[in-house]
Amino acid sequence: MKKGFKSFALLMVVLLLTALVAACGKGDSKVSVGIVLPTKDEPRWVQDEQRFKDALKGSKYTTEILFSQGSSAKEKENVETLINKGIKVLIICPQDGDAAAAAVEAAKKEGIKVISYDRLITNTDAVDYYVTFDNVAVGAAQAQYLVDNAKGNGQPLYLYAGAASDNNAFLFFQGAWQVLQPKIADGTFKIANSSEAEALKATKDLSRDQLSKIIGQVTTNWDANEAKNKAQTHLTAASADMKGDVAILAPNDGTARSIADVFKADSAIKSYVVTGQDAEKASVQYVIDGKQSMTVFKDVRTLVKDAMGMAVDILDGKDPATNGSYDNGKVEVKAKQTNVIVVNKDNVKEKLIDSAYYAASDFTGL
Repeated sequence: MKKGFKSFALLMVVLLLTALVAACGKGDSKVSVGIVLPTKDEPRWVQDEQRFKDALKGSKYTTEILFSQGSSAKEKENVETLINKGIKVLIICPQDGDAAAAAVEAAKKEGIKVISYDRLITNTDAVDYYVTFDNVAVGAAQAQYLVDNAKGNGQPLYLYAGAASDNNAFLFFQGAWQVLQPKIADGTFKIANSSEAEALKATKDLSRDQLSKIIGQVTTNWDANEAKNKAQTHLTAASADMKGDVAILAPNDGTARSIADVFKADSAIKSYVVTGQDAEKASVQYVIDGKQSMTVFKDVRTLVKDAMGMAVDILDGKDPATNGSYDNGKVEVKAKQTNVIVVNKDNVKEKLIDSAYYAASDFTGL
């Protein structure tokens, strides 16, 4: 009898320990906010990592940040890891807007609130909020710069876009096209490198499908090498009347620098105006040196603050403030939008140095 009781007691202890270990594995790691970012290979996301860490300093909440390294499968794995650590809020910048749906649906099932960060997760109702810059305004600002600096009539216009898997690429291009199209229609610009854009030049408001056709033809996939190769191919194929003084819509800084280098190296290009975005240090130096015309500065400090403020509101049981919404193909997602700033040679010091975003010592020739 005694022996049987001892065995029973031992079994109970083992079961209790097993239960405790399982509980620790799930929720006792005390990670309040899980953050998944696309890659460690771009300066922008490494800066975000540090800013997210700083944003929660001194609060009672904790965070863990994981990188997907350009892989949607890794992204899903990262989300599962964070779910197992008991997170209450997931902040995620998707590698691929559509592919990320499955990952956030798993989080939603666990009652986790999902904040889509900078890029929208599409075709799912598992997204609660979206923190973003006004991405249509980014494209419009790039295009307006090209319009303001247009030279006469019939100026060659080279179009480039981000990745077709990134919803933001569509928003940027949409904003740019709405500003450029009237100037294409009136002959200020002539499209140099896209038969799809040429076929749609009479249409100001493009459907998703029409945008897709153009983006498919001029995508850089946010890759500097791909952008360089495309620019070289386009310039090799270009006739003499598509050279001279040219305007270039480049989607971001990494692609802008490599496209600018290609155009600069072509002796038949007399001058070029090229756009960018993100205010990467290397591009700010290009702007100072006159190699890149402008960059759209998106103050990521504000975006991180907005995302973390939203997460803390959720954790505190409050409703986060929003000022817009985006249709993700399944639902209207409530959004907090941040304004963007155009930076060129004339205001680079005021916007980036005086605002303490960068130090003057980071650059030469200021």
